Amino acid sequence: MWTKYRSYYKDNFRLAYPVVISQLGHTLVALSDTIIIGHTGDVPLAAVALGNSLFSIMMVMGIGISYGLTPLIAQEHGRGNKGICGYLLRHSLLINLVLGLLLSSVIVAGSHYLHLLKQEEEVTVRAVPFLQLLGLSFFPLMIFLTFKQFAEGLGFTRQAMNISIIGNVINILVGITLVYGLFGAPKMGVTGVGIGTLTDRVLMAVAMTWYVLKSPRFREYLTEFWRKQVSTGTIAKLLGIGMPVALQYLFEISAFSSAIIMAGWIGAREQAAHQIAINLASITYMMASGISAAAGIKSGNHFGARQWKELRSSAIASYHMVLILMGATALIFMLGCRVLPLMYISDPAVIDIASGLLIIAAFFQLFDGAQVVGLGILRGLGDVKVPTIITLLAYWVLGLPGAYFLGIYLNWGIQGIWWGLLIGLLTASVLLFFRFQNRTKENWLKMSSSIA
Repeated sequence: MWTKYRSYYKDNFRLAYPVVISQLGHTLVALSDTIIIGHTGDVPLAAVALGNSLFSIMMVMGIGISYGLTPLIAQEHGRGNKGICGYLLRHSLLINLVLGLLLSSVIVAGSHYLHLLKQEEEVTVRAVPFLQLLGLSFFPLMIFLTFKQFAEGLGFTRQAMNISIIGNVINILVGITLVYGLFGAPKMGVTGVGIGTLTDRVLMAVAMTWYVLKSPRFREYLTEFWRKQVSTGTIAKLLGIGMPVALQYLFEISAFSSAIIMAGWIGAREQAAHQIAINLASITYMMASGISAAAGIKSGNHFGARQWKELRSSAIASYHMVLILMGATALIFMLGCRVLPLMYISDPAVIDIASGLLIIAAFFQLFDGAQVVGLGILRGLGDVKVPTIITLLAYWVLGLPGAYFLGIYLNWGIQGIWWGLLIGLLTASVLLFFRFQNRTKENWLKMSSSIA
């Protein structure tokens, strides 16, 4: 197996590891926020958990819409059509600026209605200003994502990684300073965490935009970027991929975000423990998502060049890589289930609940990795409609109702909620793999028969 797939492992890894680190940047913002605020108590931690869970629904919609650019860029790059890439970038930027302004306004306005979720009053009061600051950060986030997806579609993945690393360092420094009132700064608690996140995302947007527009390596791709005309057909083409991808993200992430609201019905400690476990699981998910993004880029390149054999081999190599990665993280969750929560909080009761959730998280690691890579490969092929139906079935027809039935109706508590989510991940991973097999084998057999 190593001999057969060695070249694909190397190519995929070279492309994937910067994307993994860059993708981790989105989750590490929430991770650093959680760790910084966690040691101030379970109520501030629950407030950050609530704010991040609601914001993540909008964030994944933005990521999904922006991702509509990447497979199209990868396919045109595979065909050797350089000029059209800048033309696609300009239309994607227009879409994302409008979406960023719209959803940023929705988040800020919606923060005034958190009381309708029937969470503990003290948690809701602290979550409102934090969510408003996250809402303001959404607009620069969309600018960053636009230029990031363009560069990654062409195979340039390291710069976004470097910017994400620097941005997270800034977020941590500003957050710690304002939460604890260091160096003469006011002690702002949860609000300080939000200011750190906003600062991070503004600087990341400026840096990524400057890199793409000023770097000589992109000059030949940007010849059509400066044209003034707007094509509704191109906008429809980008949204034709971006909207289904956004829905795919939305169905999964909203199911997990809804779970934190269910956890709040049980209690603040369960909600805090859920945030700890989901935060750690989100880190491994974003690592797998990086491999998925790289798999989508390679699939798009091979699809554009009509290289069906290489497409299948590269995709299968990506499956191997993500299963190895997620198998390793499952072991870490099992062995460190009582140690990892100590990074966030010292409350023994919260740690005990979180450790049980990490055992369940270890079970769903392989399924989570397999489903996200399957989605990435199919996106590279431009196959987004059937996978969207699969994610709807997995998370909203089976996973979320299962979580409510086991956790709330049968009174299994927070662990019942997580077992229900596991059902959704299992369903998605199996159905998406069958979809990948069907699509790629069909084209490979056609190619083989035409050669014969």
